[in-house]
Amino acid sequence: MTSSSPGKDQHLSGEPTDIHDAGLAEVLHHAVREAKKRLSAVAAAVYLLDEGRGELRLALAAGSQLSLYTMPGRMGLDGYGASARALRSGKAAVLVDPDPADPGQKHVLPYPYVALSAPVIAGDQRFGALTVLCLEDRGSCRPADGLALVEIGDKLAKALTMLVKDGITVAADPMPMLIPPESATDVCGCTAGWGVQGVPGSAGTSMMYPLRRLSVLLNRATTVDEVVRAAQYCMMDPLRAQALVLATASEGRLWVLGHSGASSGMVRSIHGARVEDRIPAAEAFRGRPLYMSADSSPSADPLPVDEPRTEVYLPLIGNGQLLDLPVVESGRVVGVCCLTFSGPHSCPPEERALLGMMAGMLGAAVELNQQQRAVAECLQRFLLPSRLSHLPQLATTARYRPATVTPKVGGDWYDVIKLADDRAVLVVGDVEGHAMESSAVMGQVRTAVASYATEGHRPAAVIDRTGRLLIGLDTGLTATCCVVALDTSDHTVEVALAGHPAPLVRRPDGSVYALEAPANVPLGVCAPGPYQGCEHTFEAGSVLMLYTDGLVGWDAADPEARAQALLGSESPGATPDLEQLADEVIAEVSAPQQRRDDAVLLLALYEGTQGADRPHVGSLHIQRRDLRGVRTARAFVHDQLDSWGLDDLSEALELAASEMVTNALIHAGSDVDVRLRAFPDHVRLEVRDSDSNPPVPSPLSLSEEDNAEAEHGRGMLIVEALAEMWNSSPNGQGKTVSLNLPISPH
Repeated sequence: MTSSSPGKDQHLSGEPTDIHDAGLAEVLHHAVREAKKRLSAVAAAVYLLDEGRGELRLALAAGSQLSLYTMPGRMGLDGYGASARALRSGKAAVLVDPDPADPGQKHVLPYPYVALSAPVIAGDQRFGALTVLCLEDRGSCRPADGLALVEIGDKLAKALTMLVKDGITVAADPMPMLIPPESATDVCGCTAGWGVQGVPGSAGTSMMYPLRRLSVLLNRATTVDEVVRAAQYCMMDPLRAQALVLATASEGRLWVLGHSGASSGMVRSIHGARVEDRIPAAEAFRGRPLYMSADSSPSADPLPVDEPRTEVYLPLIGNGQLLDLPVVESGRVVGVCCLTFSGPHSCPPEERALLGMMAGMLGAAVELNQQQRAVAECLQRFLLPSRLSHLPQLATTARYRPATVTPKVGGDWYDVIKLADDRAVLVVGDVEGHAMESSAVMGQVRTAVASYATEGHRPAAVIDRTGRLLIGLDTGLTATCCVVALDTSDHTVEVALAGHPAPLVRRPDGSVYALEAPANVPLGVCAPGPYQGCEHTFEAGSVLMLYTDGLVGWDAADPEARAQALLGSESPGATPDLEQLADEVIAEVSAPQQRRDDAVLLLALYEGTQGADRPHVGSLHIQRRDLRGVRTARAFVHDQLDSWGLDDLSEALELAASEMVTNALIHAGSDVDVRLRAFPDHVRLEVRDSDSNPPVPSPLSLSEEDNAEAEHGRGMLIVEALAEMWNSSPNGQGKTVSLNLPISPH
């Protein structure tokens, strides 16, 4: 902002004797003071065109601290804001709400003030706009307010015209000048519960402290947990809230990112709710903050009549900006912040302005964390195997859970390598660290292990060659690895370890033991001698478990004992459901506070080669975009069941396979694997694809609109009706949808 020429009288704190003898700063200050005083406003400001005359910039503002920081620093000339509309139209403009709240709702305006603007125009000279913020309890501005502000704006325009004639450039600088409250009687200058009462500016200054602390902590946060802790320290605690919940949305549903305090009731009502539901959190995600009492909110826990509660739901804006628009575009909302207060909580305008700015900061932090995690998970997705190799006598499944304490990529991996003559190699490994370098090394090591195993080398030779290769790459990183070669024809397994936990075996009777082998040194470390392995045998019906140390917990006192407890959790007897067992094991490490490291689980069920109870197995691979894939799947199921003498189950399983394959081809857009297994008492159908999102059965509705939106979920209703049990199990590269149908005794 260009000031007056030397010699001009400049007094920012006082009103000039003659406004026409003042500099630009004094002229603006005089207009702002008059507007603020005559309209009893919380704040007043002048927006001027920038030197390029392409946008409006905040030039000078006066008022309470919180209201000043809610004012946009710049806005486009075609924007919705009152200042831009006043300049465009040449008339007074009010910021109105295009989506009025329902009757009876309180404190629903995203912007806790009424904004009124007047143009600052003199003839063909267009300077900008004069804007005031008034308390929302005044409702819409009175006509007299608009006339008064237009009068002040006209006087300001004339004064600015005189400055232009004196050769002074009238334009806004990149940063505005801010004038703090001038007296203790300023409107909204003191908010109860903040600062020292009766001391001018104390409340506003005190309220700015947690805001700035939140900014610092969020700049340092690298995980959602750290974002939640920052929100608890700077938002929940200073406002004396009982509970805090942060949630985001994915696939049309709300998911809780983290929570603190007495938040169980709110978490239950939010987690998994559809964004179209008429619940407060979903409405806030659509762009409208809500401040409501517990008796009008379905998420509150039941409370005695004498213990009222107030709940606040704030949309988190992805770009971190507190807009002066009444309703935020839903596409820009990345999450919701929910707060619970014990008893009535009035949430005065200054406090809601503070909450709005904090919500903007949290939105930016949540969006950044989501972007980083999406990149990490995408990279990890393409580094893990797209599908597990299939052997008739060996059923396999895998799970991968990334760490939650860091958005960076880990170095854990798994693999199942099919060899000739009914042999397979199972691999699990872990590269140290959580960085892009770890993933890059992981990709190299995984490729090397698979190559050496495919060439026919024994497990000890595989890790020996891979270790020498990693040393030669000179990455500076090490990796642990477990390689198990299994021959399904003679019940033998050979194990080789490179500083990795030994695999575990669960016998059919439920007992668990480790497949011991020399520990050796990790890959990338110069070994004192050749790597050593060890041979074992194990019986049909046994389950083999390979895992990384993230599965058992970073602080486990006895990792092997914990791993054995996880594998031995299922009761002995019947043939285990491998997918269900994997879900049960991985569920133990799914809590965010436990996932301090990536966790990989690889399970293999050795079904044996002899005996009447040997399962019948069949598999089918369907390529993406195969228009005849569903028909082929139905024929495959029909032919397999007919050859096994189970044609009485054919109709139900053909229908289920048709719906499951259709769902996979449409939503996953990937190749699809179909596997059919017949056990003595049931038949199992598995459909695997590369989309980790679970299929959600969509209930029938009387609404045609709801039915149209949920059309693709109808097939899973059929599956749900047919199956004794169906399940969706995600892994690192997709998911397996499976169902069991009982075989009726003859």
